[in-house]
Parts: sequence; structure tokens; C-alpha cells
Amino acid sequence: MIVIVDYGVGNLGSVASMLRRAGGDPVVSCDPDVISRADKLILPGVGAFDRAMNGLEERHLLPALQEVVARETPVLGICLGAQILGRKSEEGICAGLGWLDMEVKKFSSKDLRVPHMGWNTVTPAKNSLLFDAISTEEQRFYFVHSYYMQCRNEENILAISSYGKDFACAVSCGHIYGVQFHPEKSHRFGMNLFKRFLDV
Repeated sequence: MIVIVDYGVGNLGSVASMLRRAGGDPVVSCDPDVISRADKLILPGVGAFDRAMNGLEERHLLPALQEVVARETPVLGICLGAQILGRKSEEGICAGLGWLDMEVKKFSSKDLRVPHMGWNTVTPAKNSLLFDAISTEEQRFYFVHSYYMQCRNEENILAISSYGKDFACAVSCGHIYGVQFHPEKSHRFGMNLFKRFLDV
């Protein structure tokens, strides 16, 4: 069962629609019992870091999420849902889930328009579940974000993009994955990424 977690901050319909196009049959739920039985878990996210963490806590979803992770269920965080996989963010005061050793930083250059919005090239850092690093085809995904992920261990970086400087746009640790861009808005590139996640 593929579960998209409803905690009040995601493009639930768009994610579910693209997953179906990729061959999945997702369930959108805020029920801890349903979430704890997931075979694959999607954490979408749009908005502020603290609102996301408070949304999980208010719905009593944290124990179910920890149970899923302890069982080594594949998890995919999208945009804000990827950022909360880390320890903390400059955007708020709440602690993140802490599943990846990373922090979330704000784009700070005066020469950059923030948020970073629109299509951008994504370059795989290595071959992985989500990306074929051998492919010569340029991969482009849709971004909307003012903050970026900064991993302490470069081994956790799956792909990079550039906006003023290079930044990690896809990360992982074991069975946990996060992408800063929106695959549900990225046409065939997003659908291919979802297909690869579904095949794990």
C-alpha cells in the first residue's frame, strides 16, 4: 500500500494523480493506523517548516512514522516534505524528523530572486534508486523553494542543481529519500522518478 501522508501542507491531489499515471494506486490518509501499514510512504509538503512539524504532531502521526521507518519502509519526501527529513531549518524553531543528518538553509545572496521558482536542470551525483547517473539525457524538474538542504555527509547527496550556487536537490539515507523539486509538476521527468520509486 502506497500512502501519501495528509498533514495539512501538501499538493495531495497532484501527487496522487502523478503516482497513478506512474502505475501506482496511492491512498491519501491522516490515519496513523493506515500510515503504519504502508509499504511505501510519500511525505509531500508546501509551506513553512514549523507548520509541517506541528501538523504531524497535532495529528499524532509521529509514532506511526517512526514505526514505518524502523521497519525500513521506503519513504519519499517532496519539497518541504524532504526538508523535514533533516534535523532543523533556518526557517523555524521546531526540530525536524532527524532521519537525515542535514540542515535546511535559506538562499541568502542579494543577487538571487527568492523563492527559486521554475524549471531547472538536475544532475545526478551518483547512480541511485531515483536517478540513472549514466543517462546522457538532461533532466529538468520544477522547483518552488526559498530554502535548500545542506547535508553534513556528501554521500547522502543523490543529485544537485544550481541557483547562484550548487545545492543538493535530492538526498537519501538508506531507504529514506527526499527531493527538493516537485516531481508531480515535472511532467515525464517526474513520472519517471515516481516509477523508479515504485519499483523499489
